Amino acid sequence: MHARPEQLDAVLANLRLLDDLDVHQHSPQGKAVVVIEAVDEQLILQRIDQVNALPGVLNAALIYHECLSPQGAAQ
Repeated sequence: MHARPEQLDAVLANLRLLDDLDVHQHSPQGKAVVVIEAVDEQLILQRIDQVNALPGVLNAALIYHECLSPQGAAQ
């Protein structure tokens, strides 16, 4: 995710209000690594749309995607 640097603190506060989302790293330049965990791809895409709609966010994009089957997750 990339946000306006002067609005980064407000963006990070808004991100913390969203379920199934964690901010792992962020820089003073407004860039952040955000991890979304959801039960299906549609929920991930909805969350990305929510992030993009936050005031101060310039862009949020899916960089890596992994689906685990319930059987694979239990092993």
